[in-house]
This record gives sequence, C-alpha cells and structure tokens, in this order.
Amino acid sequence: MTNALIEDLKWRGLLYQQTDEEGMAKLLDDEKVALYVGVDPTADSMHIGHIVPILTLRRFQQAGHQPILLVGGATGMIGDPSGRSTERNLLTGEQIEHNVNCIKGQLGRIFDFNNEANGAQLVNNYDWFGNMTTIEFLRDFGKLININYMLGKDTISSRLESGLSFTEFTYTLIQGMDFNHLYNHHNVRIQVGGSDQWGNITTGLEVIRKTHDEEAKAYGFTIPLVTKADGTKFGKTAGGAVWLDAEKTSPYEFYQFWLNTGDADVVKYLKIFTFLSRETIEALEEKVATEAHLREAQKTLASEMTKLIHGEEGLEQALKITAALFSGDLKALSVEEMKVAFSGVPSVEVAKEDANIVDLLVEAKISSSKRQAREDVTNGAISVNGEKVKELDYTVDTKDRLEDAFTIIRRGKKKYFMVKFA
Repeated sequence: MTNALIEDLKWRGLLYQQTDEEGMAKLLDDEKVALYVGVDPTADSMHIGHIVPILTLRRFQQAGHQPILLVGGATGMIGDPSGRSTERNLLTGEQIEHNVNCIKGQLGRIFDFNNEANGAQLVNNYDWFGNMTTIEFLRDFGKLININYMLGKDTISSRLESGLSFTEFTYTLIQGMDFNHLYNHHNVRIQVGGSDQWGNITTGLEVIRKTHDEEAKAYGFTIPLVTKADGTKFGKTAGGAVWLDAEKTSPYEFYQFWLNTGDADVVKYLKIFTFLSRETIEALEEKVATEAHLREAQKTLASEMTKLIHGEEGLEQALKITAALFSGDLKALSVEEMKVAFSGVPSVEVAKEDANIVDLLVEAKISSSKRQAREDVTNGAISVNGEKVKELDYTVDTKDRLEDAFTIIRRGKKKYFMVKFA
C-alpha cells in the first residue's frame, strides 16, 4: 500500500528508516493522525540543523494531520547522548524555561496553531515528569526495558568506553515514556526524528507495546542526516551555526547562507526545506542544468527559507541589503541595516579623531602603504559609506562617523571594512 504523502517524502529524500511502512501508510489513508517531533531546549534558539524533522511535520499538517510539538523542559535537563562523545553541561530550571519560551516563538512561525481542524499543539514534558518521584519512575517504567536492550542502542554502546552517566543512560527510556504519554493523552500514533533518534523512537514503541494490552498501532520514522554534495556537514559557516534567531543570525546573513548553496546541492535543499511543488522544483532543476549562472534555484531557496523563518519583513530587509551591496549604493541603507550588513567584515578600532583618508587607510590596514593608499584613492577604488573619495586631502571626520561610532570603507568592488572609533 502506498500513500501520497509518503511517496512525496520519498521523492524529497526525507525517509531514512521506518518501523512499518505499510502499516503507517494505511493509518495515514484511513485516519487524521496526530504525530510528534521533540525539541530539547539546550539553547535559546534552534538552528537550521534542527528544522528538517520540524518542517517534515509541517508537511503532515498541510496534508490534514495534526502536529504535536514537544519541547523537552524535562529531557533538556538530562541531555540526549545521541551524536555526542561527551556529557552535556546540565542547565538550570531558569535557563530551560527561558529556552523553551524562545523556541515556542520560532515554532509559531512554521506551524498553524489556530486551525480548528488540525491546529498544531505545543506540549512540555516537564508537565508530566516534573512531579514524578524516583520510585514511580523505577516501578512503573524502569522494569519495562532490560539492560541488554538498552546496551544494544548505538547511542549508548558508543559511549561506554568514553563514559556515560546513569543520567544520560536513562534518556532513551524517558523519551520512550514521552511517546507513551502522547499516545495515551493526545492519540499520537507516529514519532518523527532525525537519523540519530532511531533508538529513542523504537524504545518508545517498546514502552507503548508493554503498557497496552491491545496491539498498539504506533509507528516511527527517521530522516536522513543532511550533508553537502562533498560529504561535509550541512548548516555550518565560518562564523558557526546558522540560527533561527534574528539576533544570532540576521535575516540578511540567513538569506546569504542559502543563496551561496552550490549547484550540486540546491535542488536537494529545495526538496528538503521548501514547500514548493514537485513541478516547481523540477523546473528549477532544469534551470540549474541549462542556466546555472542565473542562480534562480538559489534565489528561490533563499527567498523561501528567509520568508518562512523571518517573514516578509525579514526577506525585504535581506533583499534590500543584498541589492545595496551588489550595486555599492550604501546610501540606500539605514545605519541599522549597515550594522547588519557589515557585522562579519574585517574591522579595526582607531582613535576617534579627524584623519586624512590616506593615513586612515594605512592605519586601518586597508591599504598596505601610503603609496598604495594614494593610488587607491586617485584610481577611484575607495568609497566612504558608499561615496567615492578621490581627493588625497579628504578628511574622515564627524560627517563620516555613523552614530559617531563607525565608518564603512570599501576598497575595490567587493572588499568592505568597518572602521570603529574609540
């Protein structure tokens, strides 16, 4: 038996492991299904490495099913050993609460919470673990899973030599209890997770099976790890992770990350990350093959992702900054937009005093010598805040200090520098 949604997930490369494809397909055809993804609030923002299962859950909502989003207020205090070689630093209750509230806002941009038929629901597993005693945990659930079963999990066995605390050892059982709770109280029948969550998902199915007399109809599937065409890790830049929080990664930086996707990866990412139709993506794939220099696929990917995470306003800001930098017309940008646009360029701090342009270029190491600086100025290679400077006696003073704090200098067509005044 096939299901249209499952077939679409296969086409997009979003299915890695499934517990029972035929049973899950029949369930999805026969019923409106509740299914869930868990997010542990170990930081106050998700990054793009987190969102593939979340976006996959959104596809189920679009198909009429109900997404349950579990934010791990309890499990976040323990730490998932999956994909790690060392113990996590434990967070305080206050840190977890702050992180949960931040992540809630980000999920609200992706899901429809107001649809009466299948609106998304947000749950926090601290609500059912917070008052559970150790005795209750051991009596009611500890006896369900034996040690040999847990040692068979890769996430546990891979850590035995390097060290694994009892705290993290229990994580897979606790996540299994999550699935069981959601099965009982929200009729959740499917859990979705990244490829590193397979062991946790199957533990959940085992807990459900052992706590229900009838044959439980619950399923799970995982999504492949997203990599680049060269096999390297997806989602990292020279500056680190690409965050969903605009304060950590600005909409412009977010847009640029997707815009810089290589031709070998862009169609794959359009399938995984966007909600564009198969016909639209295949048309863009043809463009990559015949008119790659136009980068239509990359522009579409960047626009779709920025609009999804940062809204129309964020996309407009990203496009405005991109256009200004491409044309060199910095006058089109506000001071705040300049701060965003040039947050990652080379910067140097100098004394807050009027300075001759030649001397400043040398002091800021923008030009290698006074002779080179004079050549750069007279050849029209130097711009101050978007205005070309060709006079060797030009003075950089108060009029050029934005917010009396910094000046943007461009050398040539693409080399930007931020001069900060202290």
